[in-house]
Amino acid sequence: QVQLVESGGGLVQAGGSLRLSCATSKRPASRYAMAWFRQTPGKERELVAAISWAALSTYYTDSVKGRFTISRDNAKNTLYLQMNSLKPEDTAVYYCAASGRNSNIDSQREYNYWGQGTQVTVSS
Repeated sequence: QVQLVESGGGLVQAGGSLRLSCATSKRPASRYAMAWFRQTPGKERELVAAISWAALSTYYTDSVKGRFTISRDNAKNTLYLQMNSLKPEDTAVYYCAASGRNSNIDSQREYNYWGQGTQVTVSS
């Protein structure tokens, strides 16, 4: 069974940084895309960033470009999200997700394995 466990969330002041990690218990496929999503109450889940298996392709939503960096260590089955210059509007529950294949990394429908989420709160 594929399990994803996020860590690294917390409370930070605006302008600060956080690094999220996501450990995967088992690979869902030989090569698979991974992504970070976020959600706030009353809003739809948003794809924040995604990365292909060998990191040849990445995707960022416009609001985080230049501030967030997605990366992965396939030897450790771990996904990361480095978040810099954080803003109050980045406050959300952040979810790690994995796809069963390595294509269409910016399509939410590709992701069918999910972590439990980690809270990120940015104070002004």
